[in-house]
Order: sequence, then structure tokens, then C-alpha cells
Amino acid sequence: MKLEFGFGTGVQTVEVPEKNLMGVLMSNDVPKGLMNEEEVARALREPIGTPRIGEIVHAGEKIAIITSDITRPCPTYRILPALLDELYAAGCAKEDITLVFALGSHRGHTPEEMKKLAGERAYGEIRCVDSNRDDCVHIGVTDCGTPVDITRVVAEADRRICLGNIEYHYFAGYSGGAKAIMPGVSTRAAIQSNHSMMVRDEAHAGNLDGNPLRQDLEQAAAMVGVDFIVNVVLDEHKQIVKAVAGDLVKAHREGCRFLDQMYLKELDARADIVLVSQGGAPKDLNLYQTQKALDNAKHAVKPGGTIILIGSCKEGLGEKVFEQWMLSAPTAHSMIDRIGREFQLGGHKAAAIAMVLENAEIYLVSELEDSFVEQIFLKPAHSAQEALNKAFERLGADATVLAMPYGGSTLPKVVSK
Repeated sequence: MKLEFGFGTGVQTVEVPEKNLMGVLMSNDVPKGLMNEEEVARALREPIGTPRIGEIVHAGEKIAIITSDITRPCPTYRILPALLDELYAAGCAKEDITLVFALGSHRGHTPEEMKKLAGERAYGEIRCVDSNRDDCVHIGVTDCGTPVDITRVVAEADRRICLGNIEYHYFAGYSGGAKAIMPGVSTRAAIQSNHSMMVRDEAHAGNLDGNPLRQDLEQAAAMVGVDFIVNVVLDEHKQIVKAVAGDLVKAHREGCRFLDQMYLKELDARADIVLVSQGGAPKDLNLYQTQKALDNAKHAVKPGGTIILIGSCKEGLGEKVFEQWMLSAPTAHSMIDRIGREFQLGGHKAAAIAMVLENAEIYLVSELEDSFVEQIFLKPAHSAQEALNKAFERLGADATVLAMPYGGSTLPKVVSK
């Protein structure tokens, strides 16, 4: 059977024998109603847990709209038109509204990138800025000891509206919601404190209740004060199939429930070989982002099996500390030992990759040089087909195969029958 996996702006094609293929994890068939801008407008008319945004804001107030950066697929340009219309109708002035791109620990944007993310209309009507880790306001400290230091333009706003997309997150449970604030517009020290809880058993994909990391970032967001959110769920083609608006937690949870209906994939058993990709650009710009698909794939592979990770990674590793950890480690296991001694943001993803390597070999199909891939403890392959052929050589002609073309979105879960 011929399968296609997103690879940058192109595809990787691979032939898998029908007898070996356990399945292709795509979204579940969920009845869909309105799409894209129409669905956003509906969610704004029917907020969850709050009045409509026009009843919350007032003329003369400074409004900060926090949204995702270029490494995230959140279609800000589809969300803003209806949101701005409601704000204007409530008497808010264009000059009082600022769109803040939540960089977290990522690089800043060019003006062209900002315009693409915001859309031409919003870019021309309101101020658009990156969050600034070096200009923050200290709000307080959470119960877990996380400093709540928030970029000034957000901290000093009268109203805060958070945008985002909801997908599985390997230790926060799900993306979206309060993540726009923490880590979105926080300092590196704050992010490191929050993310240090990733080593706890309850901090894993698909888990919210009892997840200490999620509870911490939601406490941080509550301390800052979030008046309204607009979160969306995307299908494999990056189209909005569900939007939720309103309360920071209540609306987010409703979006998470819808995501599970679409993307939680129950399995009878694990596979010998898992083919996985992020689905292409922008999610596979670098290994730092592509790792998300790898972390979901680990739930589907047998101990001793092979994961074939397909991602362009044309911008390299993507984060300085992550790069330092990956390139300086004497062995993969040493990164697991290191994260136990000294948690560092960036290093946490290096350790996460090392943890997968404890149980499976990983082939990386990318635009990186072979020698570089080997240096970071992965096996290079020039195509997904080449990697699959090598996996069959090692595991045998009868090895079972599972495909995850949108690995950052689909979450495998083995269930007992």
C-alpha cells in the first residue's frame, strides 16, 4: 500500500506491504458542522462560561490578544476578523489593541512572518509585536514555586484574550488554553520551573486531571488574569473544524473533549515499526518541533522496535540549549541522567528523545547531513522507503507496521479487550 507523509512543503512516499500494515492512524470520523471563519464566528456568539467578549471589554481599555508564533499551526488570520469585529462593535479603538506573538523560548519574527500570521487586515489595523522575555512584569509565584513573570505589554493590558490551537502535548496534556500565557509570554526561568514537572508520571499527553504541570500553568494564567480565549481544533488539512470561546478552563476543556473524539486512537497492540511525521511544514521546521510526533509514536511501538521519524528539520535542531545537549552528550543515556540532576528548558526535549531510544531505534528522514544525524544518536535515512527497508532487514519480513502521518496530533492508546 502506498502511503504519503508530509515533509516540509512536500511529501515522502513509501510502499508498505498490505500483510504488514496494522493501520494508518488518521482522525476519527466526527460529524463536522461549520468550518473555519464561520465556526469561529459561531463560537464567539456562543461562549462557554463567560458573556460574549463585547460584554466584557469597554471603550478606552488596552487589550492584548496573545497568539501563537510561527512554529505553531494556529490560524490566527482566520480567528482575528470576527474577534476584531466584536471588539470594534463594543467601542474598542484599533490603536488600543495589540496582537502579541507568544514566542516562549523561540526566535522572533520578521515583519513578513507577522503579516502572514496575523493576516493582512489585522496587520494593517492593529499593532503586532513579539513577546519580550527581557521586559517582563513580576506578578507573583505559584504554589509550585514558578515565578510568574509576564511580558510587559500583556501584563499591563486591561484585558487579555488568548488564542491558540488544541492538540496533544507530551507533558502539558494538551496545547491551548493557559499555554498562551505560560510558557507563551513568560521568561525562560519561569518556563524552566514549570516544565521541570514534566518528569512526573501524571505529566503526559492526554492527561489534564491531576497533571501538576497543567495545574501550575493554569494557576499562573489565573494570577495574570485572562478574560477570554478562542481556541480551535484543526483537521489534517489545517482547517478549523471546531472552535471554542470563553472561559480559560471551561472552554479549553470542551475543546479537549472534541480533540479526543477526533484524534485519540485505541490500539489492540503495539507495532514492530512505526512510521511517523508531523504532517509537514510548519510543524517539522526543526527537530525541536518534530520531536512531538516522536513522543506520540513511542506509545505505539513495541520494545526493541523501530520508529521512522519523517521531518524536514531544514532549520536544524531549532533551539540552542537543545542543540548543546544533543551535541555534547557522550551517550544518549547520559542525557536522561543529566535531566535528573539539572533540569534545563531545551535539554528536556533532548532527554525525551533519549528516553525513546531506551526502548526503540530511531531512523530520521530529514534534510540534515548523515554525520550530523549520527552525532545525535539517530540513524540517518535519505527516504522513508530506505528506512523501512532497513527496519524490515533487522526485524524480519513479517514485522508489523503502523503509520502515523499526523503524529503530533494522533495519540495512540493500547487498550485491553
